[in-house]
Amino acid sequence: MAYTYQECEVTGILNETDVVRRYTFHVPDSKPFTFKAGQFVMLDLPIKSKYTNRSYSIASAPKGDNSFELVIVLKPQGLGTTFLWENVTVGMKMKVSKALGKFHLRTPVDTDICFICTGTGIAPLRSMLIDIYQQNIPHKNIYMVFGNRWEKDILYREEMEGLEKIHPELKFIPVLSRENPGWNGKQGYVHPVYEELFADHRPAYFYICGWRDMLHEARTRLSAMGYRSEQIRFESFD
Repeated sequence: MAYTYQECEVTGILNETDVVRRYTFHVPDSKPFTFKAGQFVMLDLPIKSKYTNRSYSIASAPKGDNSFELVIVLKPQGLGTTFLWENVTVGMKMKVSKALGKFHLRTPVDTDICFICTGTGIAPLRSMLIDIYQQNIPHKNIYMVFGNRWEKDILYREEMEGLEKIHPELKFIPVLSRENPGWNGKQGYVHPVYEELFADHRPAYFYICGWRDMLHEARTRLSAMGYRSEQIRFESFD
């Protein structure tokens, strides 16, 4: 597929962990940039590859100010993220596509929502969650089940815990799959967590983002619980 690109400025780079960075971009004000929470953009990178574009979900919610944020994990053998890590600096111009994709929030939000993610798969789900609160979208209970290996890998933790304190209907549930001394939260994988939360099979919509194996297993388990395909929306990162 051929994409149309426009030059955007990198306005911020933040090291979130040793292998994850948050990049903020600004589209020239003369060229309106709109997106729905949950969508992604393509970056066209000057790399030696048959395919020079790479897709990344937008982690911020629409604010109408032509800015957006990407949260990206370094893949040491990947040409795209290696270029970003080694060459991109604040103030640089990069080629960015328009917002793409159909992974966005179903409205009206008339059932409970369960966001299920691993690693940087939290990006589009964070966008949806923030959008709900920014737009004052009526909603019911919201669960964010977030799987990682180590406690240090929990992206946006402070923000999520802050939102949880303000919004009692929100439950932020990080889950760690490795041994983390002193960790008192959920351990293992995300699947038993949402299965327990929705053991009563009440109406709900599930939004899943992460690695393909996790997605496949989550869809299989949710179907076995009686949830229909239209109640399960997903975005793969590989």
